[in-house]
Parts: sequence; C-alpha cells; structure tokens
Amino acid sequence: MFGQRRPRRRTRLLAVLLILTGIQLGRIAAPAPALASGALLPGAGRQLTVGREESVLRWDGTREQIVLRLTADGDADRAAWIMPVPHRATVALADPVLFDQLHTLTAPVHRTRRHFWPEDGDWPLTTGSATSPGPPGAGAGAPRVGVVDRRRLGPFDVAQLTATDPGALDGWLRSNGFPFPPRLDTALQPYVADHWEYVAVRLAPATADTALHGALDPLHLAFASDRPVYPMRLSGLAATPQSLGLYVLAAHRMEPRSAIGGERPRVVYAGRLGHPAGELGELAAGTPYLTAIGQEFPYPSRITADHVLRRAASDTPFQQVVYEDRLREVAGVPAWLLTVAAALLLAVTAASLTAVRHSRRPPSAPPSPPR
Repeated sequence: MFGQRRPRRRTRLLAVLLILTGIQLGRIAAPAPALASGALLPGAGRQLTVGREESVLRWDGTREQIVLRLTADGDADRAAWIMPVPHRATVALADPVLFDQLHTLTAPVHRTRRHFWPEDGDWPLTTGSATSPGPPGAGAGAPRVGVVDRRRLGPFDVAQLTATDPGALDGWLRSNGFPFPPRLDTALQPYVADHWEYVAVRLAPATADTALHGALDPLHLAFASDRPVYPMRLSGLAATPQSLGLYVLAAHRMEPRSAIGGERPRVVYAGRLGHPAGELGELAAGTPYLTAIGQEFPYPSRITADHVLRRAASDTPFQQVVYEDRLREVAGVPAWLLTVAAALLLAVTAASLTAVRHSRRPPSAPPSPPR
C-alpha cells in the first residue's frame, strides 16, 4: 500500500501546482484597473493605466472648485470615472491651458553652482555618471439612486447621481454602461453614509477606434463645501502605483492634514500670486495664494481617507531650486589645474634658483696643514 500512495501524492501535488499556475496566469492576463481620485476603468478586455493625476483645488471658505486632468496610457477606447462630491455639483469642460500656466509658474529655478576641486564626473574623475533632476446623502423614502442630470460634454457622457445604497448605485452604473470594479460598492459605502453625491463620467475619444492616451481633457467641478477636501478613497482600488499633483488656491498657504496612506506629501511651490492672466487669473480671483503639492502612492490599497486640507502655520513662500554644479574655469581651463601648474612652476623655479646659488658659491679653501 505504501508503494501505491506515493503516485497518488504526486498526482495531487501536480494538480495543486497546475491550479495555482492557472490562477496566477489569470491574474497576469486580466487587465489591471487604473484608478484616480474617482475610479477610471477601461472597457472589457482592454487595459488602461493612469500614470499621473493633476488637479486644481480652489476653496474660498464656502465653495470648492476642482479642475481634474488625468494622464492615461493603454489600448482602451472607452473608460469610466466617478468622483464623489459632498454637495450638488456643476460640471463643465475646462481649458488645458490652465495646467500649462501652472507648470510654468511652479517650475524649479535653475541656478549654476561653481566648485573649485574636481568632483565625480569632472576630468579626471570621469568614472561616475551625472544625474539630472526630475521635474516636480439622501433621506429615507427617497429613491435608492436618483439621476439629477445626464448630458454630453465634449467627449464625456456625464451623469450626476444621488444614492442611498452603494449596491444600488453600483448596479445603476453597470446597467448604464459605466464599467467599475467588483469592490466599488464597498468603497462607496462611506460616501453613501455621509450623504454625498456623485459625478459619473464615461470617456470616449473623438474618433472611433482611437485609444485613450496621454493627457485627457480636463473637467471642472464646483460645489458647496465648508472645508477643502479632495476625494481619494476610491484610489485605494487601484492596482498600480499612483502619482498626485495638487494645486491648491486659497487665501493662505495650505497643507494636507495627513498622508492618508501614501508617502509624505511634499510642497513643491508656495507663493502669493500677482495678477496672472487667462484661465489661472479667473480661477485665482479671491484666492491669491497657490500651494503646489506632490505625493506618491506606491501601495494604493493603503489609502483609507480623503485629503482634507488646512491652513499652514505660515505663508512662507517656497520654490524649488535646482543647482547645476560646474567646475570653475579660467579661459576654458580648470582653475584647479592652473593653480596646481602654477604651484609646480613655483616649486621648480625655487629649486632651480637654489641650485644656481649653490653652483655660484666659491669653493672653500682647503684647511692649512698642521705645523
């Protein structure tokens, strides 16, 4: 009997290994959902990754505005996205020029810093490699899902919804062509409990069979809010690391209350605006202080809350400075080399003069013989 058990054990072990391999291959083959502050999901059988999320958050004390732009990559030609909001929102298209203005305004200042002695990368120390800096709810008895508005905005199909049941909201989205992950109803539960509303968006490119790629058209949302809040909970469903760039316009310098599960938020720019023109000038009217915040989320599943912002301890301005280290030169020749050459020349000259003096001394007379 012992001899018969061994083949059976091998067969069972092989079956277990085949099952585990199949599960793993299924995970690899399945398209990983890519989520932003809302949730951005591709259609069936397609892949879509959100590599960058940029938003402008303007708060004047009673009303909040968010201009959101996502940078996507993949082969999906359809996708859906949802943003929870604390009160009824207005939705409109935004001008992408706004982000160009912000990028220019908050770009690091480049300065040259000279050093005397050669460092790694300078001749003759050329073994290292130089690195370049990187850039920076509803009451009882109401319908479980209410459609406040639904309309077309450019390439977007926008539905504004209310819900008293996360499962019913999830079902409405799916039955109306908004693809979302299986765990969405669980992730929406805190917003339903707090009686928030929702802006659901289906994205489609202007022409058929064109993949959603690069920076998507930005959307402008506005709603009442007694505190500046940026919804981030749904990003916890993402399967890939997330990157957030948040521009905050307010009366004073602002900061996040916590890291909400990501790396420590970093301020990349802070300053009082003068009189900017165009889109930025219109949005910044009455909120003249700009704080630019960057944050990385290597493990999105650790995101457990929304970003709530507060006034910083001071309005100290800040701008990144990128130093370019260069070797100090004189007429194209390293200053250290000229210094060393001059020192060697002085040493040789001094040695030569000493030798000449010794050679010109008269020979000393021989001692007199003893008498």
